[in-house]
Amino acid sequence: MNIALWILQGFLAIIFLIAGGIKVIKSKDELKALGGEKMNWVDSTSAISVKLIGTLEVLAAIGLILPQLTGIMPGLVPLAAFGLVSTMIGAMIIHQLRGEGPKAIMPVVILLLMAAFTTYGRFDFIPV
Repeated sequence: MNIALWILQGFLAIIFLIAGGIKVIKSKDELKALGGEKMNWVDSTSAISVKLIGTLEVLAAIGLILPQLTGIMPGLVPLAAFGLVSTMIGAMIIHQLRGEGPKAIMPVVILLLMAAFTTYGRFDFIPV
């Protein structure tokens, strides 16, 4: 189970490092041009909020890997994963409020479930 959790953590870390990094680096207009309809949510969000979301995603990506890899405070891994669960719940709410259909919400749900499983697994509820 440990290997499966590592694979899941690595996948989530890559996804959120890229997604968060882009939000930190690019402006709202560049994000809309880059993501098309998928990034329409930035219209209803301030530029500071978009940068904050991106920063939190990058920090969570680092928190999914670094503590456990170094052995320094590995208890932070499930907290980082839980932070991503919270972020994905917020994303689901925003997509729902904007009236976007299942096509927009499904990837968020999948990432939420992956982060939730990582949270559960790294809190040592699942025997390794």
